[in-house]
Amino acid sequence: MKKSENIVVGISIGDLNGIGGEIVLKTFEDSRMLDFCTPVIFASSKTMLFLKKQFNSSINFNDINQIDQVVFGRINVLNCWKEPVTIDFGKEDFKIGEYAIKSLQEATKALKNDAIDVLVTAPINKHNIQSEEFNFPGHTDYLAQELGGESLMFMVTDSLRVGLLTDHVPVKDVALKISSELIEKKINTVYDSLQKDFKINRPKIAVLGINPHTGDNGVIGNEDDEVMRPTLAKIKEEGKLVYGPYAADSFFGSNNYKNFDAIIASYHDQGLIPFKTLSFGQGVNFTAGLSKIRTSPDHGTAYEIAGKGVADENSFKEAVFTALQIFKNRFDYERLTENSLKKASKTR
Repeated sequence: MKKSENIVVGISIGDLNGIGGEIVLKTFEDSRMLDFCTPVIFASSKTMLFLKKQFNSSINFNDINQIDQVVFGRINVLNCWKEPVTIDFGKEDFKIGEYAIKSLQEATKALKNDAIDVLVTAPINKHNIQSEEFNFPGHTDYLAQELGGESLMFMVTDSLRVGLLTDHVPVKDVALKISSELIEKKINTVYDSLQKDFKINRPKIAVLGINPHTGDNGVIGNEDDEVMRPTLAKIKEEGKLVYGPYAADSFFGSNNYKNFDAIIASYHDQGLIPFKTLSFGQGVNFTAGLSKIRTSPDHGTAYEIAGKGVADENSFKEAVFTALQIFKNRFDYERLTENSLKKASKTR
């Protein structure tokens, strides 16, 4: 396995009018970060020098034009464009959205080619990235297409992990999207991730209901009785420790979440409101189920504070550490699995 400092962390710069550049700089101003990894920022040296001056950063960059020029133990900036960029903090700008996508596409290409080991994405604006060439609601869907696998938004901290059956879906469409097949697929993705990425051998998973009070025996909807409960019973018969559906309104307030390795919510706000209430600033958005590792902070562009130098970098820093730990956990899992297969073949 690579030495710690040689694990290459690719960083897509996100929306330059937001707080992404600031939190990236603040994260790596701590020189101890280079004891854990070698960062590669996908942007341009001109852009990063502007940001460095704006935030009075003491960082020194290694300027490169090709990914094979990375210097281990240094903060590398790979030039994805050469022209100067007009940054207007706090403003939505479709031109800035184009640079966010350039950064993401170049970083994803490097990830696919194993030129970087993990990807950490700074926040984007989901509106100004849209174009004829890029028509995705966010990072997750784009990366699922490029990297393959069954992607799942998995919000994680050391003590809390929340996955979603549906993510960026309008509330009016949630029940229509949730099927037995979807529930099985998402639970299997979470189960596999807990084993491979978090070293939990026998995961215990809770699933939250679709309707208030899980439908109250059909009084507030039939989806929990007709779709959710039979599917969970089937999965449990297969040997997985899956429980629910639980009424979402009391699940977190009662501290019941502490009894499980992961919780799967039916829709975005059902899972992310309690997650961010309990762990905002420390949480990490991990895209489980992909062939490669991608994490991001648990917040958005924060236009309202962009450029002011007050953004908190802790969630981005946690995203870096989480990516590194998952990289190591996957390596260990693959090694153990490979050894088990070798032993099994020898005994035949």
